Amino acid sequence: MSVLSVDLNCDLGESYGLYKIGNDEEVLKHISSANIACGYHAGDHNVMMETVKMAKSHGVKIGAHPGFPDLHGFGRREINMSPREIYNLTVYQIGALSAVAKACGTKLVHVKPHGALYNMAAKDKLIADAIAEAVMDMDSELVLFGLTGSWLVKAGEEKGLKVAHEVFADRNYQPDGTLTPRSSANAMVHDEEIATERLLRMVREGKIQAVDGTDLEIKADTICIHGDEPHALNFVKKLKQALEYEGIAVGKSWVAK
Repeated sequence: MSVLSVDLNCDLGESYGLYKIGNDEEVLKHISSANIACGYHAGDHNVMMETVKMAKSHGVKIGAHPGFPDLHGFGRREINMSPREIYNLTVYQIGALSAVAKACGTKLVHVKPHGALYNMAAKDKLIADAIAEAVMDMDSELVLFGLTGSWLVKAGEEKGLKVAHEVFADRNYQPDGTLTPRSSANAMVHDEEIATERLLRMVREGKIQAVDGTDLEIKADTICIHGDEPHALNFVKKLKQALEYEGIAVGKSWVAK
């Protein structure tokens, strides 16, 4: 009998200069993959270096978290760019974090777009193709994270990349499988008990209930927790404990070559 397993990831390294966001050092003790900001929507060279070092020390897989160049909007505002511009900014940010990782004696394992770029790539094939092409050109061994069932994971598969279907324990879903916009009052799930129940159902049954009550068929390779949320540390602890209590291994859903 095979053991159920899932990767637990968090968006980290989102502090900038004197501004501190999240509790990265503590969160890293409880996750298996870290998506590290690359200086466009958040993060900077100092934060990138320190976050990579911390992730390495905890044995956490390191991934690039490229976003739109939008510090003021934290990368959550849509920007109209051509597919070529999307390709270029993705290459640039993967390259930056890859260099930091190399200097720290480690390497990138995955790539996960951030915020508006992630959501646009979920629905727009041209944007998804541009990101997948950039990942492939940088390193064909990298795993591409994308919203389960989205254009982004389809684009990665078409390019021959290994992909991880991502689900969110702390976000609500629309009937079409996309995430509820953050502009909506019910975008986030703040109740830890509800989030835990949803998480276990996603992993065990491959289903999640949309905001209209309908069940969506999903695949859960990796689960995201947002590191910038005030309750992120308690949230990730609770979810990890629930998974382990149910006999679900954390960090073994996909294995890098």
